[in-house]
Amino acid sequence: MTRRNTTLEERIEVVRACLAGGKNYREVSEQYQVSYTQVCQWVQKYEAQGIEGLVDRRGKRKRTGEMDETELLRAQLRLKEAKNYRLKIENDLLKKLRELERR
Repeated sequence: MTRRNTTLEERIEVVRACLAGGKNYREVSEQYQVSYTQVCQWVQKYEAQGIEGLVDRRGKRKRTGEMDETELLRAQLRLKEAKNYRLKIENDLLKKLRELERR
């Protein structure tokens, strides 16, 4: 099966066809030319979360207002760790420079 991109409307159509056909994943996957596994995953997401489960969120970050408290704290921690790492690298570089100047 070759890989192809699908739109939200196509995913909804595939899921509804699968549910209407009694969850015959193989038949639906051949009809819409998507993988069997993908149809199974879409149906599971649709049953658990509705249409929102079929939305492709890859590469999208949550805005600060959408984060809960723990996610916000984790994001702040990652920023502080990155800042500390940059400062450590800068310190090491300055130490090395001083050492080279003394020679």
